[in-house]
Amino acid sequence: MSARARETAAGDAGAGEATGDSTRSVHAGRPPATAYQPSLPGPAFVSHFHLPGEATGPYTYGRDDNPTWDRLEQAISELEAPGDPSARTLAFASGMAAVAAVLLSQVRAGQVVVLPSDSYQTTRSLQERLESYGVRVRLAPTADDAQLAVLEGAGLLWLETPSNPGLDVCDIRRLADAAHAAGALVAVDNSLATPLGQRPLELGADFSVASGTKALTGHGDLLLGYVTTRDAELAAGVRKWRKTVGAIPGPMEAWLAHRSLATLALRVDRQAVNALALAHALAERPEVTALRHPGLPTDPAYKAASTQMRRFGSVVSFTLPDRAHAERFLAALRMTAEATSFGSVQCTAERRARWGADAVAPGFIRFSVGVEDQDDILADVLRALDEAAS
Repeated sequence: MSARARETAAGDAGAGEATGDSTRSVHAGRPPATAYQPSLPGPAFVSHFHLPGEATGPYTYGRDDNPTWDRLEQAISELEAPGDPSARTLAFASGMAAVAAVLLSQVRAGQVVVLPSDSYQTTRSLQERLESYGVRVRLAPTADDAQLAVLEGAGLLWLETPSNPGLDVCDIRRLADAAHAAGALVAVDNSLATPLGQRPLELGADFSVASGTKALTGHGDLLLGYVTTRDAELAAGVRKWRKTVGAIPGPMEAWLAHRSLATLALRVDRQAVNALALAHALAERPEVTALRHPGLPTDPAYKAASTQMRRFGSVVSFTLPDRAHAERFLAALRMTAEATSFGSVQCTAERRARWGADAVAPGFIRFSVGVEDQDDILADVLRALDEAAS
């Protein structure tokens, strides 16, 4: 973030004094109220700036910085680390651009990276690239803090909690303390939880990384990623990577993302309530097995999740008897789109095994619960289950 943006943010009493999640979501990153000016200035479409004399900035070139990014980045920092002026966020063109920026900017040949074996499939696909650079990669599952066993000599520990798509949860604080004792940095993929669900930096992580494509922006209409850290040196390394590879967000996407943050608390609250209701309803169905939702008291992850999560997210996963049964169920849904994402205001679902990269059963369903009326969601899903079973 530029010096100008930090000064603007520091002077914004409305955001700085806010303590509630919804208030903070509405005001975060917005400039002070100014007569006859919009509360959120429009996107700055610019590739170059007028630079008389010495090019000292704060804005010099469109790949380096943009005032629209600055406002969004300040807003996300206020959500990921409320009240902490040291927090710095870097926005990216997609979630995977943010993931790759941390992994590829912080790790060197000869070092060890520990990845979750059950993480998002494209994150795992970076193993081949890392190894081609001389980095050693170790894999261990999220559940039961299994990554603890492979930390020795690691330079970076990557956590994804809850994991996608299995919804396992690990103890961020415990793993971060162990990793730091071993000399490793810690990054947490916070895509599913959002900063209103958990705050990895407060739990000891060095980086909070997320796909803003998902619940953060929540409308299924843009791609975005971000990295937040409290360490200026780490932020500088990620920023340099972004500038070098050009993985920058478009100004329109950044503006839309910032606009969408105003409803974040409303959306995630409604989704969390709806998701838990769906999980309870699915628990009554005999054809449903391996039901997972971290907010369900019977879930294996509930104990760990309840100690570090403030909201349990929008995703429910479960398994139907076989591929054909699952596809009949998906085809019978009337209100739910069959799509490969989560966190949107609209319910979406998919048979995750169709991609071939996750260790899930052929009938495994990842269901992302939207903000529709709870009764309508349950009626749609239960009717589809009935049709699929007949």
